Amino acid sequence: MRRSSAGTRGAMAPAEVPAEVSAAPGAPSAPEPAVAVRQERLRTEFPFELPRGYVDDSDVVHRHGVMRLSTARDELVPLRDVRVQENPAYLSVVLLGRVITQLGTLPMVHDGIVENMFASDLAFLQDFYRQINAEGHTRAAVHCPHCSEPFEVELGGSRLGES
Repeated sequence: MRRSSAGTRGAMAPAEVPAEVSAAPGAPSAPEPAVAVRQERLRTEFPFELPRGYVDDSDVVHRHGVMRLSTARDELVPLRDVRVQENPAYLSVVLLGRVITQLGTLPMVHDGIVENMFASDLAFLQDFYRQINAEGHTRAAVHCPHCSEPFEVELGGSRLGES
């Protein structure tokens, strides 16, 4: 059995179109549908600025960085890490070490860097991770129980890596 390529399966080449299907010369052609195809690029990297900054071994403070969107692998691989198995709170450190792609002028960011950050910077990064991986926000529309006015609240959520 001969297989056709995926792009031409079931389609006839222009030379194979029967003559009776072709439009007669001078006949008005059918209008082409005006389909506007808008290609959106998915934003996968997000800049951030740490509240305090990571201080390296040379006492240089690194505050500006970039975090990328997390993949399923990013959330699964740390679960096999012995440090995470012994102490589940370590999950956020390992996970952030995987998704932070830049921090100041550091050549590389890894869990050892995240482990030595100030607690306020770690908390900031955990919240930032939640925000960018929850389609940009963790807000909910609510109504005031007293006056019934609608407003939005920022949800704190659970620990990083938990549902």
